[in-house]
Amino acid sequence: APASVVEAQKKAVAMIVQEMGTAPEITVAENIFLGKEPAFRKNGFVSKKELNKAAAAALAKIGAHDIPPAAPTFTLNLEQRKIVELAKAMVDDPDVLIVDETTTALSHDGRELLFSVIEDMRKRKKGVIFISHDLEELLSVCTIITVLRDGNIIGTLTKDQFDEDTIKTMMVGRELTGHYYRADYDGGVTGEVVLRAKNVTGADLVEDVSFELHEGEILGFGGLAGGGIHELGRLLFGIDKVIYGSVELADGTKITDANTAVRSGMGYVSKNRDEEAIMLQASIRNNAVLPSLSRLARRGMIAPRKEKTLAQEIIDELRVKCQSMEQKVCFLSGGNKQKVVFGKWIGNGAKILILDCPTRGVDVGVKQAMYQLMYELRCRGNAIILISEELPELIGMSDRIIILKNGKISGEFKRSPELSEQDIIRAMI
Repeated sequence: APASVVEAQKKAVAMIVQEMGTAPEITVAENIFLGKEPAFRKNGFVSKKELNKAAAAALAKIGAHDIPPAAPTFTLNLEQRKIVELAKAMVDDPDVLIVDETTTALSHDGRELLFSVIEDMRKRKKGVIFISHDLEELLSVCTIITVLRDGNIIGTLTKDQFDEDTIKTMMVGRELTGHYYRADYDGGVTGEVVLRAKNVTGADLVEDVSFELHEGEILGFGGLAGGGIHELGRLLFGIDKVIYGSVELADGTKITDANTAVRSGMGYVSKNRDEEAIMLQASIRNNAVLPSLSRLARRGMIAPRKEKTLAQEIIDELRVKCQSMEQKVCFLSGGNKQKVVFGKWIGNGAKILILDCPTRGVDVGVKQAMYQLMYELRCRGNAIILISEELPELIGMSDRIIILKNGKISGEFKRSPELSEQDIIRAMI
C-alpha cells in the first residue's frame, strides 16, 4: 500500500474525501492543480491564464461547465466544491478512484455527474472504491459490496447476491425490527400554530414563502438543487437575513437572528455539519452543552457538575458511541457526530427544530434511530421542519410536504399512503 498521499498519486490512485478537500481561500483552478504549479510557470511566474484554461478543460472533462475556474473557492456552495474535488481527482486520469461519502453533499444532478464518471472508469477497466451508507446507491453503482462494521470486514457480496435486507443486517449487526419510517397515516394537524412565516424573502433564492407550523407536526420541505430549501432553513433560524416578510413565533417574537431563535426555544441542524453545526476539536461535552450554557450558569459561572450531568444524559439518551464525554468530536463516526448535534438541541429543550438533511452520511441503523427520535419528539408536541433531498424520507416522515421551485412554493401535499414520489416530482420540475 502507498505510504503517503503523494506516493498514492504517483501510483495513479486518487481520492475524494468525506469532508471538505478544497482550500477555500484560493481559486478553483489553483485547487485543481495544487502542487502542480511548476507546469504552468512562465518566466518564473505561474501563468493564471494557462492555469484557468487547463482547469476549465478539467471541469469540462467531467461534465461540469458552470463552475468558473477563476472564482475563489469560498464563493462556491458545498456541491460545487465537491465537484471541484472530483475534477482535481480526475485531472491525471487515475487507475483507481476512491470516493468517500461524497454523494451526501450532492444534488440529484451532481450525483448523476459523479456516476457518469464512475461508469466511464468502469468501461475503461479502471477501479472505483465507492464508500457509502446509501444502500440504494450501492446497489445501483457497485458490482461488488464489502460490508465493514466496527473496523472489521463482515462479508463480501457479488451482484447476484445483493439483497437490501441482508446488507442492512450485516451493517448494523442485527435485524432491523420495527418500522423504518412512521407507520401511521394520521397526518392530521390539531396543535396550535407555533411559527408563522409570512412572505419570507431572502437575498438568495427564497421568494414570498408563507406557511404555518403547528405543535406536534413534522413539516417537510423538498425541491431540486437550487430550489431554495436549504436557504429557507437558514432564514427561518435567523442565520441569514430576511429582507422582506417575517418569521414569527406564537408569542409574537420575531426571529431576526440566531441568538433570538435559540433563546426562543428553537434548534437548527445544518446540512453542512462539520463546518456549521459542531466544533470538531472540542469535546463531546463542550459541544453537547453549548446551547445550554446560560441555563447551567450560576452568577455568571458554569456549574461543572450540571454540565457533566447534562452531557451524560445526552450521550445516554441518544446512545452516542464514544470513549468518554471528553473525547474530541472529530474522532467520532458521522452518525455519532450527528447524534451530538441532535442532542445539544434536545438537551436545551428546543420545542421547534429545523433539520436540514439530518440523516446525511449516516448508516441505516442510525437513520432508523433518528426517525424514531423525530417521531417521539412529534408525539411530545415538538414541531419539526424537515428539509430533505430524499423523497422517501419526506414521504415517510412528514405530516405535510411543501415543495419549493425556484425559491417559491410550487406544491403542498398531506400525508397519505397514496402519496408517491412521482406526485412530488411533478411539483418540482
